[in-house]
Amino acid sequence: MRRTLTYAGLVLVVLTVLLWLTGLLGPLAEALQAAQRAAQERMAGAIRALRGGEPGALASFWAICFGYGVLHAAGPGHGKLVIGGYGVARRVPVGRLTGLALASSLAQAAVAVGLVYAALAVLGLTRTAVEGAAENWVTPIGHAMIAGLGFWLVWRGVAGLRRQARVSGAGQHQGHGISDHGHGHSDHGHGPAHHHHHHHDHDHDHGPHCTHAHGPTVEEVERIGGWRDGMALVAGIALRPCSGALFVLVLTWQLGIALAGVAGAFVMGLGTAMVTVAAALLAVWAREGAFLGLGSDGVARAMPVVQLAVGAVIAFAAGGLLIQSL
Repeated sequence: MRRTLTYAGLVLVVLTVLLWLTGLLGPLAEALQAAQRAAQERMAGAIRALRGGEPGALASFWAICFGYGVLHAAGPGHGKLVIGGYGVARRVPVGRLTGLALASSLAQAAVAVGLVYAALAVLGLTRTAVEGAAENWVTPIGHAMIAGLGFWLVWRGVAGLRRQARVSGAGQHQGHGISDHGHGHSDHGHGPAHHHHHHHDHDHDHGPHCTHAHGPTVEEVERIGGWRDGMALVAGIALRPCSGALFVLVLTWQLGIALAGVAGAFVMGLGTAMVTVAAALLAVWAREGAFLGLGSDGVARAMPVVQLAVGAVIAFAAGGLLIQSL
């Protein structure tokens, strides 16, 4: 039963990708966009009610912000692709991937707040100018960073395949040498004493009790690379601020209820995080289903191919969005 449930995640992801590639998810995306427009109109009404001091207006406003965040994340966007693809390609623990999903959504809200208040308070721009700055400057940078993360995964995949080829070639060479020169040293009358060499030119003994650090371990390198990848992932998603958050922040600023708008932007971020966290969990579910039964050696051989494929998809998708945004 457990094995069946593990495979189910992989099947679900494959079906979703097939539906997306065939365009069958188009009507769903259009329905979500229509729901977002309706929610934005309701947010405007809630903001006016809040400005008028109506009872319960603040709770209603934040509830609409949360719902809008869910709708925004459920619609077309690169955040889910990046979180999900990264979770599959890097075999990140589910807790860390969930934290990255939450951090990216909240960072997205923070970028929206910083952008709006820098534009309004410092530069005195209008709402249209703020949204234009987001689309023309901030968003392309985010797409470029995500594309860079994709190329980084491709590079890791290629490096992993090369490493496997070197190890395989060395193993074949060693086996060939043993078969061609299979006679022992005793055939030539050489005993162990003839091959006992003393090296006195070393500064210290590299024996089993040596405490000298000869370089970072594989685990340390993976940990550093993982955090660098994670920071690039969060930054890339964060630099694509939600249009709904920009709308809320500008309107509440103009009506003199700025703090409620800032809180609303972060509540919207929590709504977005609900979907990105779900994408993270689904990615881990699908990944473990794909690797089930491979064993540690099989997973080690498969990971470079997975990193190469997923990195190429992320780089291609982000590159397409970057071209569109320029």
